[in-house]
Amino acid sequence: MVDPLAEVVTLLQPGARFSKAIVGAGPWQVRRSDAGQPFYCVVLEGGCRLVIDGHEAITLCSGDFVLIPAAYGVAMSSLAPPSEAAPENLPVALATGEFRIGDQDGPTDLRMLVGHCSFGSPDAGLLLSLLPQLVHVRGEPRLATLVQFVRDEFRERRPAREVILAHLLEVLLIEALRSTAGTPASPGLVRGLADERLAVAIRRMHESPASAWTVAQLAKDAALSRSAFFDRFSRAVGVAPMEYLLAWRMAVAKNMLRQNESGIAEIAERVGYGSASAFSVAFTRHVGVSPTHYAREQAPS
Repeated sequence: MVDPLAEVVTLLQPGARFSKAIVGAGPWQVRRSDAGQPFYCVVLEGGCRLVIDGHEAITLCSGDFVLIPAAYGVAMSSLAPPSEAAPENLPVALATGEFRIGDQDGPTDLRMLVGHCSFGSPDAGLLLSLLPQLVHVRGEPRLATLVQFVRDEFRERRPAREVILAHLLEVLLIEALRSTAGTPASPGLVRGLADERLAVAIRRMHESPASAWTVAQLAKDAALSRSAFFDRFSRAVGVAPMEYLLAWRMAVAKNMLRQNESGIAEIAERVGYGSASAFSVAFTRHVGVSPTHYAREQAPS
């Protein structure tokens, strides 16, 4: 059976780029602008508060994991926040390789890992639109273990480090996303897959992107009326069914063009277009350049 979530994550090409171990003590606060970068945080001991632009404040406690596939404004503070007039705190590097924030003396009351992963796909923006805007998982020690492995790889710099990191980040991302299946995640692919009826339709689209899908056919497969399916899909996934199908077809087409192993006519057929010209028109309208031009841009220099 095709696994839509695994397909999206595989096309994203996740990789490790930055990870920092932080210990905290006393009151502190820090703000940062992540300019759309994928941000994650796992609390190993203690707790803190996290505010992401556009979302309510979140209280994080030991074992919590947060993933923001595209983060912008990020603010963090101690559970007992400092006064409004207090200045921001800058983490201080320790000889252990960790960073300390807040009081520089005395026992610590927080230990966490924060970091960025990167997505190697040139189509990352489109694929990220299929994921929840915010993933918050509580009580999943598997995630904390995975992030610990990531930190260890950064520190040790052993042979094959980059290969191990790439695979760890892919596992971490999938584990975090699938852990939200039973939670009220923001609209996106994960929330759609958590709905048993919508999951049938999503899998159908991923199994056979070349099929001439209609909303009526997908609704029938999902055992819903056309209008109920359309509304339910749009609310859960965040886009209409045909818009999701188009996004997935274009993601598959872009990946095939980057690999440069198939001609335009074959790609057109594999993503549901009756002719190379019809595919070229749709691709150009969606991407902004023709398939031929896109393939040439992506070719190794």
